[in-house]
Amino acid sequence: MTTPLVERPAAETSLGVVLELLVGRPLVVLTGAGLSTDSGIPDYRGPGSPSRTPMTIAEFRSGAAAQQRYWARSHLGWGRMRGAVPNPGHHALARLDPDLLITQNVDGLHEQAGSRRLVALHGRISQVVCLGCRATSPRSALQARLAELNPGFAAQHAEARVRPDGDVELDDTSSFRVPGCGECGGPLKPDVVFFGENVPAERVERCYAAVDALAGNGGALLVTGSSLTVMSGFRFVRRAARAGTPVVIVNRGETRGDELATHKLEMGCSEFLTALAEA
Repeated sequence: MTTPLVERPAAETSLGVVLELLVGRPLVVLTGAGLSTDSGIPDYRGPGSPSRTPMTIAEFRSGAAAQQRYWARSHLGWGRMRGAVPNPGHHALARLDPDLLITQNVDGLHEQAGSRRLVALHGRISQVVCLGCRATSPRSALQARLAELNPGFAAQHAEARVRPDGDVELDDTSSFRVPGCGECGGPLKPDVVFFGENVPAERVERCYAAVDALAGNGGALLVTGSSLTVMSGFRFVRRAARAGTPVVIVNRGETRGDELATHKLEMGCSEFLTALAEA
């Protein structure tokens, strides 16, 4: 029998209550950028996060100038971001091995930690795709080409501030040189879902199926490290809530799904997930 969906003020929720609800149940887990902050990757909308306007897919496709601006910033950010390693939260989730792990993150840290049943909703920053012939290639290969074409660029902008997408805050990118696809010469794009771009339908359907199954097997949906501001993740919370499936949200700060949650816990992701794995 599933626990009925009720609204609870965050103040009434404790770690013990949440663990009692989740332990022993089938789980689908949805993670966001807040889970990777302990790995040194900044959050989008957590407490203290700077305001930012990410590049949209329409802007990226608008021409060479926008692509030059994107790749100059991303070249610097990737040089630092690729050194990030999974934190205790990632490792705890790998041990928990939920029915499905849905991540909105593109950093690949869940995979590095050993999570198996996973949907990378927005893709992975470690892959590049050509907008012309759709050939894919490793980001590491492009990084080497960018470094060769732009000697000294990384050292010149070593103080630029890293952002969650794996890029940096940088205004002057006019001198940056960007190579084309090695196969056809077309424009290259990271193999991730930009703002304004649709998540591939097969990923969404796999996630919906896992969330729907929770209603029949006494499971629960756990959200950790996401403000649920974008619909790509929030839709799964709405789907679970409509089915009467318990929804637990663990996040520092308000989220779009708080009113739909059975429990909301203000707590660090690594701390909570370690406690859940141990329980």
